[in-house]
Amino acid sequence: MSDRTSPLSGILMALAAFGFFSMHDVAVKLLGGGYATFQIVFFSVLLSFPLVIFMLLRDPQPGTLIPRHPWWTALRTASAVTTGTCAFYSFSVLPLAQVYAILFASPLVITLLAIPILGEKVGVHRGAAIVVGLIGVLIVLRPGNVTPGLGHAAALTAAVSSAMASVIVRKIGREERAAVLLLYPMVGNFVLMGALLPFVYRPIPLPDLGLWALMAGLAFLAGLALIQAYRRADAVLVAPMQYSQIIWAALYGWLFFDETIDAGTAAGAAVVIVSGLYIVFREGRGRSRNSPVLRTRSRPETGTTPRISPMLAEKDRKVPQDLSDQSAPQ
Repeated sequence: MSDRTSPLSGILMALAAFGFFSMHDVAVKLLGGGYATFQIVFFSVLLSFPLVIFMLLRDPQPGTLIPRHPWWTALRTASAVTTGTCAFYSFSVLPLAQVYAILFASPLVITLLAIPILGEKVGVHRGAAIVVGLIGVLIVLRPGNVTPGLGHAAALTAAVSSAMASVIVRKIGREERAAVLLLYPMVGNFVLMGALLPFVYRPIPLPDLGLWALMAGLAFLAGLALIQAYRRADAVLVAPMQYSQIIWAALYGWLFFDETIDAGTAAGAAVVIVSGLYIVFREGRGRSRNSPVLRTRSRPETGTTPRISPMLAEKDRKVPQDLSDQSAPQ
């Protein structure tokens, strides 16, 4: 049964969850200095499969792994694989704060994509928030002052593809079996990255393998913490906590990579965050029929770690099964 009696504890759980996710991203960046993105993604998926098997064994829903909506499932799988590859690459080559500032635009894109895919009505207020948020992304990129590189393009692609995956799950999530939505992106990553692995493989010493295992463990802990957050507090209180990652980015970037947040990144991130918060609170006031942003259970789906929604549905039977994403990178 859902427990909404302790919203403060739910908020604290959400903050802890996104702190774990940020530590996960530090590990991605550390590994990115010595390994190709394809190899990082492949072994991230490989080490997450035991957690997936555990979740599938607990799935009480009858049925097969054949999707009811094959084309939407294929598009969502491709979107999740794209998100994982692009997000991991951008973390490897850009400062943490810049990546987060760009990925924070994903809720804005979700709102935009919900118009044609979900039939969502976006009024003047949320439309203006989208425009302002995208201006914030431009402030982060600062064309003319900074030459955007492949890492910036990858982060933008991750924001768009993760939004696409989120909206698709809002469309088909109540009809597709949880196991299908859980497994297909991970299998897609495993097969594609496995095919590319021979061309980029580098032998892995034991300490680096431990770092991969730490990534899988952190993502799992973050998922458990988010489950507790959504059980204890309303989505309108939990969802904004994802923006706390910019604080972790500043701290971890300084501690591990000698990074600092420049004025442009700080200003752009602030604009994007304010725009995202505005959309969250508009949806929380019932201004959205589908609430595509508020229904986000996690960071952008990368197809490398288990998503929390099947576990959330298992623990909270009063909440309708909702398997939308957002994020991250996880």
